[in-house]
Amino acid sequence: MACRSMSVVFLAAVVLVGAVPYVSAQTADSAVTFHRDVMPVLQKNCQNCHRPGQIAPMSLLSYKDARPWARAIKNAVTARIMPPWFADPAYGHFLNERRLKQGDIDTLVKWVDAGAPEGDPKDAPPPVQWPEDGWQIKPDYIVDGPTYDVPVKGVVEWTWFIVPGGFNKDTWVTSIEVLPSALSVTHHVCLSYIKHNPQVEYFKAMLPRPIERDAEGNEIRTPQGERGGPPPDGAVGGARGGGGRAGGQPGGGGFPGIVGLLFSQSVGTALIEECYEPGRPPADFRPYNAAKLIPAGTDIAVNVHYTPNGKPITDHVRIGFTLAKEPPKRRYIAMSASAPSDPKQFAVPPNAPNWLAPPAVVTFDHDVELVGLMPHMHVRGKAARFELEYPNGEKQTILNVPRYDFNWQLWYDTSLKIPKGTTMKVYAWYDNSTANKFNPNPNATVFYGDQTWEEMHFPSYGLVLDDLSIDPRRVVRGPGTPQPPAN
Repeated sequence: MACRSMSVVFLAAVVLVGAVPYVSAQTADSAVTFHRDVMPVLQKNCQNCHRPGQIAPMSLLSYKDARPWARAIKNAVTARIMPPWFADPAYGHFLNERRLKQGDIDTLVKWVDAGAPEGDPKDAPPPVQWPEDGWQIKPDYIVDGPTYDVPVKGVVEWTWFIVPGGFNKDTWVTSIEVLPSALSVTHHVCLSYIKHNPQVEYFKAMLPRPIERDAEGNEIRTPQGERGGPPPDGAVGGARGGGGRAGGQPGGGGFPGIVGLLFSQSVGTALIEECYEPGRPPADFRPYNAAKLIPAGTDIAVNVHYTPNGKPITDHVRIGFTLAKEPPKRRYIAMSASAPSDPKQFAVPPNAPNWLAPPAVVTFDHDVELVGLMPHMHVRGKAARFELEYPNGEKQTILNVPRYDFNWQLWYDTSLKIPKGTTMKVYAWYDNSTANKFNPNPNATVFYGDQTWEEMHFPSYGLVLDDLSIDPRRVVRGPGTPQPPAN
């Protein structure tokens, strides 16, 4: 799930739109003021990220905070760079749409053009009472995750830790928030849920598979493009957990255990479920009157990925849950899919400006409600589309992202009733040409891989079931995959 740090990207966006302190004089006849007119817009649309402890690099909680950025705010909202939102309005309906209303844009522009007047502080709405300690949703229960010492430089591979879940009884949760502490270097932190195994050591850093890379960081493959090779020295950097440093070579002895656990206990196609990724909100099932079941004895497999930024920094992960007050009537399931990663099928050609990957395909074997969609690619990602084909042959585009931006991992909340027998295909296009400003090497053939300079087509989606008795492993299947046997 590689992607850039949101704070770095937002600063780049601010520079792009002219982030310099605004110094025009206040006009005497200004009708728009900060406290009365601008603050409500910022509270509703901006402060969730633009406050201390969150991903944005500057706070917009007060006039003092916002005033130096007045011109940048105007330019960002008129160019529709902020808030970020990439869904084509011609397709789908999204409950969390971030586009500013034109009236709100007009308010911000008038305020800036008038000299950014403060107005009377008594006109301001009450401040939003944000959760403490960096949370977006105040948790009822917190699981302490791994700690990772991110090196100054080098390649950091995807690393897994198993941490105790502490669930001593079946527990229905209504939201899950993954909260790293070092947002500037965090590509992603993702979760998978496994049954407790006393043979698996808690907080031990483990690589999912052996990886060998060349001097440029590209994974070394056989002439046929297959993966292989031992893990490189120092690729994991310094990983630790609990109260002490992880002993032994990361990946040594843990490789078959972690992968075996995840694959044998995975639900449907979902090996990776809730995540922190820059721009992705916490998983909140409450708007759908649903909850997610965490069985008794569940531990949490935490997958972390970081990008060194030239400074040593330590990240610590926490996972916050809100708990259902009573048994739910509906069940939430987090799912992911993938295009074929076989290099014979997934290889982005050099200098290709619009390469179409093989689609990620799933078929629904039960009636479900589809409640969330998220495309995921890396730096060469260009566009994505989610399409349904119903049992009667009818096709429907439910999400079209004509301009994918890997810096913003957006989740699109929706509500679609999906009948049994429907197939969902997710298409992705890639720009491996010189026209892509993020492209590290347009002359390379790009294979499926974990790092941002490699590629990926790994969409995620959320489902809600009305029937709590349905086995989650039997809800969806990939192409050519038979139904698993009934218990």
